Amino acid sequence: MDCTKCDREAVMHAAYSGAHLCERHLFESVERRVRRRVREDEMLPADATPDDPETWVIGLSGGKDSVVLTDILHDTFAEDPRVELVALTIHEGIEGYRDESLEACEALTADRDIRHEVVTYAEEFDVQMDDVAADDPLDMAPCAYCGVFRRDVLARYADEFGADKLLTGHNLDDEAETALMNVFEGNVEQVARHFDASLGPFDERTGKEGMIPRAKPLRDVPEKEVALYAQLRDLPVHMAECPHASEAFRGEIQDLLLELEENHPGTRHSIMAGYEELAALAADEYGEEDADVGECEECGAPTTREKCRKCALVDAVNAV
Repeated sequence: MDCTKCDREAVMHAAYSGAHLCERHLFESVERRVRRRVREDEMLPADATPDDPETWVIGLSGGKDSVVLTDILHDTFAEDPRVELVALTIHEGIEGYRDESLEACEALTADRDIRHEVVTYAEEFDVQMDDVAADDPLDMAPCAYCGVFRRDVLARYADEFGADKLLTGHNLDDEAETALMNVFEGNVEQVARHFDASLGPFDERTGKEGMIPRAKPLRDVPEKEVALYAQLRDLPVHMAECPHASEAFRGEIQDLLLELEENHPGTRHSIMAGYEELAALAADEYGEEDADVGECEECGAPTTREKCRKCALVDAVNAV
């Protein structure tokens, strides 16, 4: 697809493919890749019926990625009774920032009549991320605490809502950055977990029993195209960055990847193509090592320790 021969003005140039896309063809391109990922990952099983539909819980933050994902999935399955969408928004307790993004979530879901649930760290853990960032009892970046809390809430509420799949809005840049971080850290077991958590076909994963499968239908689309899609479609998006964001290593990887992509268009796609094959091999080697997994003594969550990471962090925060 190339709009150099189209009578519409091109709005972007995809250097990795050489294509110049007008607004309509950009929309079609992004939507096609999301729907192809849904199809190739067999997210909608053949035995799903209107009487026994699939429930997909989407982590909706109000940022461009989760908003675009929710919008496209709604457009795709709004008339399909085999799929029920539930949007789950997490309020971490960040003054101003999350309040504004919550407004974007409410506008999107109300306009499309999507079930929308909101969960707060205050209710779940008796913590506010503003306080955690200020006190920092374990001398870690705020994202280290928040990531653990967020994954716990997403998993528990996806289970409570009867989810068959848990969907997140990770785009191509996000996934390529994670791939490079795992490789540069030499963490082969983390590569295996990445495959089992969200990269591999559902029938090839060796995740923990009872764990709701995760999916990332947006992971073939570059971040720039997601942002442009949201802007041109005039979607309700909160574009501000979290004031506590401080993942220094990921920031370095972002800069490196942007430079590589600029000098060698297609680098992100190549990284992910090779990484997924390597991740599958790593999963074959490490994916079955769940023999020592027990239950957290406080919350009952699966863990290899007496107390899961989430409970340990909550205890440390509340002890301040």
